[in-house]
Amino acid sequence: MRCFLLLLIFISSSLHANDKWDLLIRNGLVIDGTGAAGQRLVIGIEGDRIVYVGPDREGFDAKDVIDAEGLVVTPGFIDPHTHAWDERGAQGGILLESYLTQGITTVFSGNDGKGPSDVGAALGELAQRGLGANMALFVGHGTVRRQVLGMDAREPTPQELAEMKKLVITSMKAGALGVSSGLFYAPGSFAKTEEVVELARVAAGFGGVYETHIRDESNYSIGLQAAIEEAIEVGRIAGVPVHIAHIKALGVDVWGQSNEVIARIDAARAEGIRVTADQYPWRASGTRISNALVPRWAMAGGRIQMLARLKAPESKGRIHEQMWENLRRRGGAEAILLTGGKFEWRGQTLAHFAEVRGESAIAAADYILHEGDAGIASFNMHEDDIQAFMAQPWVMTSSDGGAGHPRKYASFPNKFRRYVDELSLLPLEDFVHKSTLLTARTFGLVNRGVISEGAFADVLLFDPQVFGPIATYAQPAKPSVGVQYLLVNGKLAIRQGQLTGHLAGNSLARQH
Repeated sequence: MRCFLLLLIFISSSLHANDKWDLLIRNGLVIDGTGAAGQRLVIGIEGDRIVYVGPDREGFDAKDVIDAEGLVVTPGFIDPHTHAWDERGAQGGILLESYLTQGITTVFSGNDGKGPSDVGAALGELAQRGLGANMALFVGHGTVRRQVLGMDAREPTPQELAEMKKLVITSMKAGALGVSSGLFYAPGSFAKTEEVVELARVAAGFGGVYETHIRDESNYSIGLQAAIEEAIEVGRIAGVPVHIAHIKALGVDVWGQSNEVIARIDAARAEGIRVTADQYPWRASGTRISNALVPRWAMAGGRIQMLARLKAPESKGRIHEQMWENLRRRGGAEAILLTGGKFEWRGQTLAHFAEVRGESAIAAADYILHEGDAGIASFNMHEDDIQAFMAQPWVMTSSDGGAGHPRKYASFPNKFRRYVDELSLLPLEDFVHKSTLLTARTFGLVNRGVISEGAFADVLLFDPQVFGPIATYAQPAKPSVGVQYLLVNGKLAIRQGQLTGHLAGNSLARQH
């Protein structure tokens, strides 16, 4: 028996000592994603996998060696909420540089109910075009609803509901992470809870997740607390894990309600309902003038009908009255920064643009709507609520990356610099866990989000003295700094701080 054990030790040692690996990472502080304290370890990589994690030994050799002295070595970050699917170009590879330069090696897309209705075809397209980072997709409730019902503000017939469920089944079979909803947005806002439950139940049957931009993050309709309760109820009835997108208390009327939300979610988790959330570390949310200010009933039927209602004497006054109230709950026209649309208004607050035009804020917003709408950064969150949510063990990091907001280029570095380095709200190991393995486990990604033997070689090396955001609200498309090396499936996407242009990412189908 002793001879047999010695033989096994010899074989294991020989494999590690004699293999000429593709890459060896030495001298870095390795934080593996589990939440454990960092250690001085070496990492050996062969192909797209990590084959060794442990102490350095004489005889280790590799075709390429990275000296990570002074660097933190972690799993590549996983961003569970992006709009990368919507932002792809008409053709060619999709580099995803705004995410890579944050240290992100895997993005999820199709959130807010906007995921493709045919995830299989979408994943095939991504694989054919090539990706700079890995991408996984949700099937979108809003997309499915629009495909079957258009923008009608009504319940589906039994036949229409069956058609919607069939679309979700097909996408879940093809590897969708789950079904996403955007119940704040039209047409998702037209759906009753029962409709959502039926589609979430389909996702549950394939081991998927129900991901939701809840119906109300403020007090637009049912209120923040009731919207959280609705999400939990979907999980309870459908038997599906619930994930709350970009958790927040939006607007002056609900500031301070984070503690009540946290208590309700903790109670649901104690009941056995798996509830998690993600969060981007910014005071401002990002949306459009229409989504922020126009009441949902006025959006029924689509943009043309909305504009017609804004012109009609019998409805215009009512719409404007409700727009004033929506503007108030978001902190007023001074709290709305116009970030997209025409150059005429871009970079100004709604208050300033209205002053320039010599009219009220709502009249200026009406003008913008008729001229094509505009992206906005809406400063509507309180720092106390942001920190309360961030401290929860079930809240992970995300960007909700979209044009016109620094979160697309800087969310993970901003969280590190502000909440780990400056405020010491989170230990470094906790920040890494909430940006890697917590996300992988929540959404069923296998062998990602962790530094361990057999895991995919998605590896980040960053300089903790430099890693941080450059993007601002005034200049939101500035890449972050401090990522010295980044590996995606064993290939260097960033080397010595520079993008390599390699398209080493995979389209990821959820295993079931």
